Amino acid sequence: MAMTVHCDVVSAEESLFSGLVELIVATGVEGELGISYGHAPLLTALKPGPVRIIKAGGEEEVLYVSGGFAEIQPTVVTILADVAERDIDEAEAEKAREEALAAMSGQPTEIDYAHVSAQLAEAEARLRTLKAIRRAAGK
Repeated sequence: MAMTVHCDVVSAEESLFSGLVELIVATGVEGELGISYGHAPLLTALKPGPVRIIKAGGEEEVLYVSGGFAEIQPTVVTILADVAERDIDEAEAEKAREEALAAMSGQPTEIDYAHVSAQLAEAEARLRTLKAIRRAAGK
């Protein structure tokens, strides 16, 4: 039997996941993290994107987080996300991406570049997560 760690994924609105897992893969501000039993204690900010959870027994679940923090202890991992979702609307994410790209192609004085680039990054992170969900499901 593989060693497991307890993982909780919580957003401002709800708890999306709680259970024993073999591995968690998330993207922190310093890069991608692979977290398993016995990981060194760490607190890191998360970038928008997929969080892959390999449950005890090997089943994979992928969630989208828009950012937040991961608190990692040797036997417990808590992901506190601004927004966390299981289901992503592909059409809505693609539309948001196109709108952000269109806004960025306008005159620089007419847009809030930081805001638009953040919208673009979030839309692209949702699309990456959707691809990861499909890969995990074998679609």
